Amino acid sequence: MPAAATATAATVAAEPSVRTPLPVLGRDVAVPLVTGGEVTYAALDYAASAPALQRVWDDVAAYAPYYGSVHRGAGYLSQLSTDLFENARRTVAGFLDCRADDQLVFTRSTTDSLNLLAAALPDGCEVFVFETEHHAALLPWQRAGRVTVLDAPDSPAQAVEALERALADRDPHGPALVCVTGASNVTGELWPVRELAAGAHAHGARIVLDAAQLAPHRAVSVRELDVDWVAFSGHKLYAPFGSGVLAGRADWLREAGPYLAGGGASRTVTRRADGGVDVEWHETAARHEAGSPNVIGAYAIASACKALTEAGFEALAAREDALVRVVREGLADVPEVRFLSLFGDDAPRVGVLSFVVDGWNSSHFAAALSAEYGIGVRDGLFCAHPLVRRLLGGDTGGAGECGAPEAGALNAIRVSFGAGTPEEHVARFVRAVRELVRDGARWKYRTVEGRCVPDTSATNSPSGA
Repeated sequence: MPAAATATAATVAAEPSVRTPLPVLGRDVAVPLVTGGEVTYAALDYAASAPALQRVWDDVAAYAPYYGSVHRGAGYLSQLSTDLFENARRTVAGFLDCRADDQLVFTRSTTDSLNLLAAALPDGCEVFVFETEHHAALLPWQRAGRVTVLDAPDSPAQAVEALERALADRDPHGPALVCVTGASNVTGELWPVRELAAGAHAHGARIVLDAAQLAPHRAVSVRELDVDWVAFSGHKLYAPFGSGVLAGRADWLREAGPYLAGGGASRTVTRRADGGVDVEWHETAARHEAGSPNVIGAYAIASACKALTEAGFEALAAREDALVRVVREGLADVPEVRFLSLFGDDAPRVGVLSFVVDGWNSSHFAAALSAEYGIGVRDGLFCAHPLVRRLLGGDTGGAGECGAPEAGALNAIRVSFGAGTPEEHVARFVRAVRELVRDGARWKYRTVEGRCVPDTSATNSPSGA
């Protein structure tokens, strides 16, 4: 590793406040290498799904024997589970610094949360969203009515200007909603959420924050950011147990029909004289939580919120910033590696970095990182196709044949990390990238169902063997 990267890694380890990663499940898992032997798996795909915190797993395991039906049972375990579920709601609301009259709905994921909000939009509402959004934040509005998709900005200031101009020009000047990410799942760059919220409110619009990539890395305050709603997923917040959150203003949620019709959402159901039924729906969060809720998922999110709060986001962010520097500085003298960015290389970001390597198919490169170094990253367009295509300088074609040098990048590679990432995993990643660029892959690869995989046929052997 270059001296600069080595020094940066040493700096990380020397600072007591940031040197120790939070314990996560899977930290000691060994995986086989195609070249022989085993190595501890380096999970560097946190942006897709983060490993469970050990504390979250321990809390869930301790509760599991006491699991019972929520809101419906007279027995002790049902009452205990109901209290735990509602306490989890209060814990997460505190984690988000929600307003006193906000509602917090437990969902399945960020995608589910934003689809719920899309279903609750008032008539005539126009939605404004940047093309840079993850598909979970870009697509739900397509069925909800009028949608204005804004071009990718070149700077935070340009984002605010473009949004204000679009909102001012809307006709008719009816209800409007802005959807924006807090941190890009492609570049990791932080978006000017507070300024965008101020611009939205100045023009009579509301705003929902997609905090899927922000909440695991930075403190999120609904009050300070002045957003109307926030959505995030448990599986990115070190609580991969199938739950998500939508929190914010109660009025649109209360006035909309239930997201799902069924038990739990209804207060009373009565037969009419004509044989039909009349339903009175709850006006609380239960209105949109029909069916038996995922109490373990909600409890897991609350446990993660407590763990991250106690660890301190300032210390977590400082450690993560140092790890980002290890990557950037460790690859700074490798001209074949190009990082993707909207706002510039020095823009504030969370631990998410995407890049391309000249002369490499990105799927091939990612496969070699996994098979030869035990490093898990992601390749592709990251469910943000318009953004990645823009960053790559145009449209993308097919994946191409694995191992064939490409004249232009067809997709990208993403490395991402967080509170549970050891320094050694990041150092191994930097070393592996440098070696692959310099020496090439040591194994042969082939394309199988669109994915690049090691060729394990009997006639295959490592290069030079």
